[in-house]
Amino acid sequence: MPPLRLGYWCAQEQYDPSRLLQSALHAEVVGFDIIVTSDHFHPWSDTGGQSGFPWVWLAAAAERTRKVELGTAVTTPTLRYHPAIVAQAFATLDNLYPERIFITLGTGHSMNETPLGFRWPEYQEKVDRLEEAVDIITALWKGGFVTYDGKYYRLDKAKLYTLPKSKIPIYLATSNPKVAAIAGRKCEGILTNPRGLEKYKEIIEAMEKAAAKTGRDHSKLKKCIEFKVSYDVDYNRALKSAMFWAPTAIPRQKREKIADPRELEAAVGAEEEAKIRETWLITTDVDDIIDRLGEFLKIGFERVYIHSASPNEEKFLNLLGREILPWMREYYGSLVRPVRPVAE
Repeated sequence: MPPLRLGYWCAQEQYDPSRLLQSALHAEVVGFDIIVTSDHFHPWSDTGGQSGFPWVWLAAAAERTRKVELGTAVTTPTLRYHPAIVAQAFATLDNLYPERIFITLGTGHSMNETPLGFRWPEYQEKVDRLEEAVDIITALWKGGFVTYDGKYYRLDKAKLYTLPKSKIPIYLATSNPKVAAIAGRKCEGILTNPRGLEKYKEIIEAMEKAAAKTGRDHSKLKKCIEFKVSYDVDYNRALKSAMFWAPTAIPRQKREKIADPRELEAAVGAEEEAKIRETWLITTDVDDIIDRLGEFLKIGFERVYIHSASPNEEKFLNLLGREILPWMREYYGSLVRPVRPVAE
């Protein structure tokens, strides 16, 4: 069974930066290994939505925490962010906080790009842009002047003068074998979510085959998953809180045509609400959470990011620290690292 590292998901779309910072500090104190944060321009919902800039927030979180890894899920390095600017930003973060920074890249959502005037591409173009972006980012991180002439991006003797101090892991978010193959050739692993489990074997096989063809050791590639959960002693409260994320359940072909969070919120119906019940763990029972974590371990995930929509995050984090993380330590050794409280 692979070693496990647990992450706490700080959702920029739901909470303001100050509250997220307090949650990140709390998560480290109770024993999390990783802090992961979303990277959006627009939130999924207008009512109660937030949209802090995650790169600024990551610097603040890294400065206040001591040992946790920190990174994004998911940064889209293709339209509103030029790949070279992504490379510069994360090189600087790693220069300041070496061996603690990672980045998760993906093809993204229209809602974050079209409001800035970009044309939203077809899927294959997004995949091609993503692969070029990975090439540019990794080339710039190596140092020196880089000239690149791709189908979508060009560099003309570009150089990062402030380089990362350590190797920054790149993960690709996907449930598609084509993107998983890119990860196998060029990255450190993939991130998926419960909806992606239907194709899990297929995408893992694609990643591992691509790695083998390029002479890489696929056993070193990481498998990450977003674990969506809402906990409360009152089931209806937990369910209501999770429904903030109902716009994410709108079918992709429909939601990719909507960029206004007000329209996304209005498009939620019974089908979307049912999908949230299916794909999120809505529970009043700690054992349900433990069982689901055990399932992820059996499947082979090494990194699990707990994305909570619980009505009381402080209470839920205390519960994790008191009952769930100690269980992980008891049954899987010191895989989840205990952390001393952060000095104020």
